[in-house]
Amino acid sequence: MTDSSSDAMTGKGRGLLRGSGPLGGRAAFGFIFATALMNSISFGLIIPVLPNLIKAFTGGDTAEAAEWNVVFAVTWGAMQFICGPLLGLLSDRIGRRPVLLVSIFGLALDFIIIALAPNLMWLLIGRILNGMTAASFSTANAYVADVTPPEGRAKAFGWMGSAFSFGFLIGPAVGGALGDIDLRLPFYVAAALSLANGLYGLFVLPESLPPERRTKRFDLARANPLGSLRLLRSQRDLLGLATIGLLFQLAHTVLPAIFVLYTGYRYGWSPSVMGLAMMATGVAGVIVQAFLVGPVVARIGERGALMLGAAAGALGFAWYGFAPTGLLYLAGVPIFALMNFLMPGLQGLMTRRVAPDQQGQLQGANQSLQGIASMVGPALFGLTFAWSIRHTDVIYAPGLAIYLASALLVAAFILGTRVARTPLPDSAPGGPQVQSQT
Repeated sequence: MTDSSSDAMTGKGRGLLRGSGPLGGRAAFGFIFATALMNSISFGLIIPVLPNLIKAFTGGDTAEAAEWNVVFAVTWGAMQFICGPLLGLLSDRIGRRPVLLVSIFGLALDFIIIALAPNLMWLLIGRILNGMTAASFSTANAYVADVTPPEGRAKAFGWMGSAFSFGFLIGPAVGGALGDIDLRLPFYVAAALSLANGLYGLFVLPESLPPERRTKRFDLARANPLGSLRLLRSQRDLLGLATIGLLFQLAHTVLPAIFVLYTGYRYGWSPSVMGLAMMATGVAGVIVQAFLVGPVVARIGERGALMLGAAAGALGFAWYGFAPTGLLYLAGVPIFALMNFLMPGLQGLMTRRVAPDQQGQLQGANQSLQGIASMVGPALFGLTFAWSIRHTDVIYAPGLAIYLASALLVAAFILGTRVARTPLPDSAPGGPQVQSQT
């Protein structure tokens, strides 16, 4: 390990970001932030129109469209599960930049296939490619770990989270407006944006992982989803932290799975009100990720941020599940927004526990766990919500699925008290000592 990378691993790097290649770390982070922002906007564009495109292929049959939507969601999650570790380890071997470029250009191709799809089978092929190329998010996070010293990573991951949140905030609004013109138009626009993003990366984005810090060989045994779990078991507390991430990702799928049905059933919200509520939640999340994560982590540390996020998320979900009126539901938005401290703190702690040539593998393993959550969550919360509104004679609890999400974050908080410990500055990645913070 070089002196500069050693300083980064031991937390002695100066400033928020360290240099990377011919460009400074701040410039490199700016490039990857712009890449993540454009990527997330392209994804956000298709959110409000894909279900209606599926419905158009089923002849307007809502029930059949809902069944196909589940198939697409599970397929997308399965591709994340399989491809996340593969692309993550590949980026450790050949560098972040080529993996990002292949993923982004592949995403542009995927959007074109969906836009031109003549039937559901072609649409499914497009979603398979979409799930494979969406694994670029894990490579982007590994890029951040490359150019950021350990003490600045939580803040940097907070900014990356704000890029994703901002993209999903404005993307659906634009995509909905374009979809009113033509259901396929948002996919063409998303393809054009992805293509522009790929060209930006091709001509502007620098490589973040120099050859001397790359893994020496590509090992398929570590690239498959099960093999990637070996890394999570290899470091003290790393598997526990990954489990917290899985619990968070699983809980996080509840609102995408049932929000529209839940708020329509319980509060009688119209689509426009739902959109405003989603925008309010998104704005609050961006504020926390972009402006509060840095100073809060500087004061209470990554462990404190993780614990605060888990507690706030548990309370926020419980509030949403209990709220008897729409106004009370909205009053819980500021509390729920504090959940956005969890992932920056968690990512900061996890990246401290692996070497530079394992950052891609780590993020790939995390992406694989997210794929599991994407497969399990919609069915778990959707079926729970369906049961709760069908059995009101037994118990009136339309928020039962959201209570379940709250319980998952309570479990994450309890686990965090045991495993969310910060490695000592002079500890080695292979077996970090930790500061006792219990």
